[in-house]
Amino acid sequence: MKALFLFTFFLLATVSVSAQTGSIKGTVRAEGKAVPFASIGLRGTTQGTTADENGSFTFGKVPSGLQRVVVSAVGFLPTERTVAVTSGQTATVNFALSGTSNELGGVVVSGTLSEVVKSQSPVAVEIYTPRYFQKNPSACLFENLTMVNGVRPQLNCNICNTGDIHINGLEGPYTMVLIDGMPIVSSLSTVYGLSGIPNSMVERIEVVKGPASTLYGSEAVGGLINVITKNPAKAPRFSADAFGTSHGEMNLDLGTAAKVRNATTLLSTNLFGYNQRRDVNDDGFTDLPTQHRASVFNKWSFQRPQERIANLAGRYYYEDRFGGQLGWTPEFRGGDSIYGESVYTSRYELLGQYQLPVAGQKLMLSGSFNQHRQNSAYGTTLYRATQRVGFGQLTWARELNIRHNLLLGATYRYTWYDDNTPATASPDGEQATRPDVTSLPGIFAQDEWRVTENATLLAGLRYDYNSVHGSILSPRLNYKWSKPDNSQVVRVGIGNGYRVVNLFTEDHAALTGARQVVVPEALRPERSWNANVNYQRFFTTAAGLLTVDASAFYTYFTNKISPDYTTDVNQIVYRNLDGYAVSRGFTLNTDLTFSRPLKIIAGITLMDVFRQERPVGGGALQRVTQLHAPVFSGTYAVSYTLARLGVVVDYTGQVNGPMQLPVQPNDYRPSRSPWYSLQNVQLTKRMGEHLEIYGGLKNLLDFLPRHVLIRAFDPFDKYVGQDNPNGYSFDTEYNYAPVQGRRTFLGLRYSL
Repeated sequence: MKALFLFTFFLLATVSVSAQTGSIKGTVRAEGKAVPFASIGLRGTTQGTTADENGSFTFGKVPSGLQRVVVSAVGFLPTERTVAVTSGQTATVNFALSGTSNELGGVVVSGTLSEVVKSQSPVAVEIYTPRYFQKNPSACLFENLTMVNGVRPQLNCNICNTGDIHINGLEGPYTMVLIDGMPIVSSLSTVYGLSGIPNSMVERIEVVKGPASTLYGSEAVGGLINVITKNPAKAPRFSADAFGTSHGEMNLDLGTAAKVRNATTLLSTNLFGYNQRRDVNDDGFTDLPTQHRASVFNKWSFQRPQERIANLAGRYYYEDRFGGQLGWTPEFRGGDSIYGESVYTSRYELLGQYQLPVAGQKLMLSGSFNQHRQNSAYGTTLYRATQRVGFGQLTWARELNIRHNLLLGATYRYTWYDDNTPATASPDGEQATRPDVTSLPGIFAQDEWRVTENATLLAGLRYDYNSVHGSILSPRLNYKWSKPDNSQVVRVGIGNGYRVVNLFTEDHAALTGARQVVVPEALRPERSWNANVNYQRFFTTAAGLLTVDASAFYTYFTNKISPDYTTDVNQIVYRNLDGYAVSRGFTLNTDLTFSRPLKIIAGITLMDVFRQERPVGGGALQRVTQLHAPVFSGTYAVSYTLARLGVVVDYTGQVNGPMQLPVQPNDYRPSRSPWYSLQNVQLTKRMGEHLEIYGGLKNLLDFLPRHVLIRAFDPFDKYVGQDNPNGYSFDTEYNYAPVQGRRTFLGLRYSL
């Protein structure tokens, strides 16, 4: 009888509990597409489930009442919604996830040369995906980077629009640009090669601010930009992105991926054309150079036992670029009757990774080779150059124990460079040129020590032997602390960087015909020490999720090489600085995703970049402000989704404060640029699962810099001595913003 009573009691209790529970079902999507295998859970409980490959989920035995359901997936911001669960019924809730430029769960490799979840990396790494750059579509990587706070694509020539990338106020040669970790875009190719990286080959872009010479060697002084290409196995089978502007610019990106036996392959092609000779400012010169370029990228990934890595990729790039007086034709190339700057660029690249088949060991062999040919005419100055760079790297990663991860590596870089300038002239005159050959072997070691559950210490040291300058040591130390839930992360880093200089391969000003280049002494390698503190905080509020990322940085240079434009207006004088240089400042990035369909990404950078140098004739050190380094700059991207219309509105822009500009004595042009803002708006409409149409307006305020060229009527300085009391001479270096006004654009994207 007692047993029967207990059985009846438990049966009634079970029925009672069952009657007080319900279930939840729904879908997880992002920008109209299913998010497979997302994690779904109830806040404050251990209950949860996983979405299927279509983004659908169902789980039962959920207590009745108001429940807080949390959804998370790699690459997206966690999203939380409150759901009313009724006994014995199924509640339906659908989630729309948003990506973020600072994904907490994203994987990064640039900081430590090994894959690590971003929140666990002791080095602060910023991640930017193609979807972020599509908020303001551009034809190439160089233009895309205008959307990254603290990273400034700087145009160095008003006529041919060549440029480089500044990080935290440091000039382009201090930024290393890599493709899949290989130093592909550097030296000579930095001047023109950045335009040839199509969006269709990019999986994500990782940005490290601060010296990275311990892992990457020379040039990684101010920071690095690592372009991670798409994995062919995960790339769309076919993708197309085409757009045009009211100024006549046409861009086409095509991509296709396929499986071929035991390998997958990705083929990506970019075509860009612009042939309009616009002259809105009426100076007789093109506002924007005409350009015709083509880029083809092919990557293969091979399946191997035990999931060992084997990748091989190649890229070819060609460009024909012209800027100058409106009446110029190719017959005037190199002549002194009609001024033109004409550039033919041809380059190819090979890069690959192969994990050695050594049982129980992670030995990775990486290598790259590129050849860059350039045939340029800057007025009457002809510049023809060829550069070949070979790079090899072997790394060994080993987890010594639960606390220590060791990374050892050996590298070798070979650089061959030849041109028709004094840089490679034969001193004895017996041969036409004497190519510059540099050998740079190096070794490095890095230990990632997990001091406690929430603290990590990273120590690294690199030794390089430059065939010209000898031995160079580059140490670094990074420390990371985080709360157990990663809601707060603090990173502190200190490191040393160095750079070996070849002016003719990296500085456009040294190539133009407007000024004579003077190098009065043998140039020594530049050295720098950098310290930075980074703080991240993640807030979950009723309004949404807020991410705050703040950094303070300080860089101290010795042997810095800076161009002197002022001693003689007809010369550019390069010498090692007799003194020191400093770059210091503060950056703040915020990322706010509301529970409503609104997302805001904004950032500001405050910096002070200067050098203390001794005058040529001697005396006390004098402060000189760095050119093209605005004290204040900011970027923003505001997105709002009109769910009923299926339309996304993106409002993006940048704000730049005054910056010092290269002027001539008694110049009528301001020595500092004005405050200005470049703003853009875009509407994107999804047309089914695979197609979207977008269009909008660039440079909403129609901002144009004024008086950028001086003596545009006498570009060859033939009459500089006539009716010219101030001694002005033609100069192309005065620039701070694109000479391109308001324009509309329209495009479409298709992905299968």
